[in-house]
Formats: sequence, structure tokens, C-alpha cells
Amino acid sequence: MRKEGKHMDNLILTGWGWKEYAVSAAVTLRALNGQADVMGMSKRRLSEFLELEGRSWKHIYLIGLSLGGDEERLAAALKSLRGTKVTWVSALPMSDEQERLIAPLLDVRKVDGELFNGSLVKAVGHVFNVDVADVLPYAVEGGKVPKSVPQYHELICAAMYAYRNYRDEEPYAQAIRYLASGVREEAWSDKARKLVAHYRRYGNRELIGNSQQMKNLRERINFVAANPDARVLILGESGTGKETVALQIHNRSSRRTDPFYAFNCASVAPQLLESCFFGHEKGAFTGADKQKIGLFELANGGTLFLDEIGELPLEAQGVLLRVLEEGRFMRVGGTEEIETDVRLITATNRNLPALVREGKFREDLFMRLNVVPLRIPPLRERPEDIGAIADNWWFNHFRKHLSDEQKTALAAYSYPGNVRELLNILERAIVFKEDDFSKLIAEHQELSGDLSAGGAGSVSAKGKEAQDSADIPDDLDDAIRRHVHRVFEKYGENVSRAAAALAITRTTLRKWLTEGEDR
Repeated sequence: MRKEGKHMDNLILTGWGWKEYAVSAAVTLRALNGQADVMGMSKRRLSEFLELEGRSWKHIYLIGLSLGGDEERLAAALKSLRGTKVTWVSALPMSDEQERLIAPLLDVRKVDGELFNGSLVKAVGHVFNVDVADVLPYAVEGGKVPKSVPQYHELICAAMYAYRNYRDEEPYAQAIRYLASGVREEAWSDKARKLVAHYRRYGNRELIGNSQQMKNLRERINFVAANPDARVLILGESGTGKETVALQIHNRSSRRTDPFYAFNCASVAPQLLESCFFGHEKGAFTGADKQKIGLFELANGGTLFLDEIGELPLEAQGVLLRVLEEGRFMRVGGTEEIETDVRLITATNRNLPALVREGKFREDLFMRLNVVPLRIPPLRERPEDIGAIADNWWFNHFRKHLSDEQKTALAAYSYPGNVRELLNILERAIVFKEDDFSKLIAEHQELSGDLSAGGAGSVSAKGKEAQDSADIPDDLDDAIRRHVHRVFEKYGENVSRAAAALAITRTTLRKWLTEGEDR
């Protein structure tokens, strides 16, 4: 049924996925003087939508929308519209079947050209006699947006992100209306601004891969998301994408319209953690010159993700346990209790049960956090996903795919640093303009070594004698720690260079360097 409150005679349906579609829809809306409803539509949903709701409008404009799928059903849906006129403007070709069944039922405005370069926008402007100069830069995928143009670029991307991740159609229609009428950024709605801010930080976080392990993980994420209060403990090696999984849980839950905050427990000094969690009042301690709102207050109603929870000092563990048990807290230096409704998701690459046994992690807190454990498999357990992850990243940057040879070369390495290490290698390919990925992988192994068992890069470039099997430590953590120390020394104890060579963060490097000093 037609949505309540709609009174337009015209409807603009445009495809999801590319900014060029959205910009072309904005041009069409401008040509119609804003007198049209706007919706995003997939080819899969088009026939059903026309069958159920198509007759609610006098004129429907299909802008850049593919007509693929079930051509016979689409033809039947178009025939059922009776007095509703349908205009199709696209740079996509028609198949012979579409030409036979569908074209006679449409007002076809076929244009030449390709997506991503603005040809569809220009064509729509020509069809409707509308100047597109001010909006054209947003249609060119991968193109640099001039500073002179208001910042609709991110708004369009954020609106499509909102639809893909939690089926919110409103931001897309709003973005098109803003673009069509030239509404300046300062006049955007609060929801639009929050959506853009969220997209800037999290918009490129996706779970890529069709391995059985990733299919199982996605299924578990959907189950977890359906329960918006259950606490989740994400387990996985460094670089596997723990924050991405947390974000996916948030985006698929009923909390998706409320804030998502991520915090690394190893990123601040222990004495500041309580202030980070709960905030502080002015004058609470030296340097507290103004009131600060903490994470549990900022994320109220939404999701708080605490990464590297295994690094949390015992004192901070106690205050975290208290807020989980009571659902309320006080700012540092405050006297008033504040209630909080937050889904807590935590993550670690440490063995928490072992830390509990060693007295380094509270058992009662572990039990509170380990309600729903989710393990992210490392790349070496799902090598079939390596090519897909790399290709997705490459396409998002350059709008072209990697060759089969390049994907095969990338899949030949085990990636002890997981997805983060894979993306580092791709960025290195860009810096050095290197398209021979076999050569790139070989150089990477020589430079950084291979942390995986038996890896080809585990032998030093200086030609150190191979380790005798008796010298190989039984403890994997100890093996990694020794390797990290060797690489650190190799780069003159330069933290930045050693971390880059190992494809890990500076924080993680320092952890491996300092861990075990008291043993």
C-alpha cells in the first residue's frame, strides 16, 4: 500500500549501490520541481512493488534501474498499471528478451555511456533539460569532490549505507531531496548529520567472504542481533575484524538507530579508564577543567564496544563489573547516579580463561562478559576469502577488479596479521605502483617474516642459521614474542618501522615487547 502522507502524482524509483543513481534521481526531482516521491529500489523487488503499489502514482520514473530478473513477471506488472505511465532512463543495455517483452510497455529514454563517469546524470539532464553542473561531481565514482561543492558526497554514501545495513529508506529519499533543492549542510536534519558522522567512521566496515566459516559467522551475528541486550564476547586474532563484527551486530539490532561507540582498553593510561567509561565532573581531579561525558552515557540506548578487554587492569575490571550488575554509575567526582541502557560487546585476542587462572582477570567479570562468544576465524583458515576481500577493497578504491592471477598470488600467503596485513600489502602495491603481486608477496615475506608455523619468511634476511628443532619453543605466544623482539632489533628498536614490518599496531607491538618481562 501507498505510504501514509504521500500526495504526489509522480514517483522516482532509482537503483541502490552507486552514487550516480542517486544524483540522477536528484536531477529528475529537480526537473519535476520537487513534486515527486523518491524511493530506492532493487530489480528483485521491482515487479512486486509495481504489482502492489504502482497504481498509486500517475507517472513512475525508473532512473538507472536494471530491468533484469523475471522479465515475464515484470511485463505482467507493467501491464497491470493501466493508466500509470512509466518512463525508463538508463545507460544499461536491454537484452533481446527485455526488448521484446518490456520495452513496448515503457517510455524508453536509452542513453549511451557507462556508469561511474557521470554519463547517466548528463543524459538525465539532457532528457529533462536541466543543468547538472553543480551535482555532476558527486556522480563520478572515485573522483575527487571539489571543495566548492557542498558536502553531499558523504550524505549520499551514508544514506545508501543506512539502507544496506538496516533497511532505513528515509535517509536516501531525504539526501536526494537535499541535493535536488540545494539545501546547505548546516540545514540538514540532526538525523542526517548523525548518519554522516557514523558513516565517516564505520562506513567501510563490511564482512567479506563466502567461506563456510564466514557464512556460519554471519548466521550467528543475525541470531545475536535479534537479542539486543545479550552481551557478546568476540574472540579472534589481531587484524581479523573484531570491531567490524561488533558493528554488524549493532546495525542489525533494534539499537541500530542509537549510537555505536568503540573503545580500545589498551589505548589510555589505567588511571584514566574510569573517566573514559563514566565521565567526570569539573574539578574532579587535576586537569579536569570541565565536565566530560563518559562512554556509558554517550552510548545510552545503543552499543558500546570495548576492544582488547584482556588488557583492562584489575581495578578497572571492578568498576566495569559494578555498572554491568547495577545498570547505573556515577561520574568521577559526581554525586548523582546515572542509569544506562547499553548493549556491551567486548573483544580480545588473549586467552581470558588463562588470565583468570593467573589472577589477571576477574572470574566474575569474565562470566558476565562471556554470555555469547563469537569466534572470528583467521585468514589462514579461510584462504578462499582472501581474493574476495582484496578485490572488494581494490574495487572500492579504483572501480576495477583484480585479475585472477593477482588474487591467486595473494591467496598463496598465510597472513599472520590477517585482514589488516592483507590491506597493508594492497596499499603498498599502490604506493610502489606494483601490479606483480607474486613479487610483492615475496618482498613482504622477506621484509617482515612469516609468523605462521613453518612460514617461508621465518628465516632472517641476514642468513642466520636455521633454528634447531630443540630451540623452537612449545608455547606459541613465546614464539611470537621472540620473533617480535628480533624484528624490533632488526629495525634499530624503531617502534613505528617494526610495527609496520609486522603489520601490527604500535600498541600491539609494545604489548609483545613488554609481556613476559616479569617471568
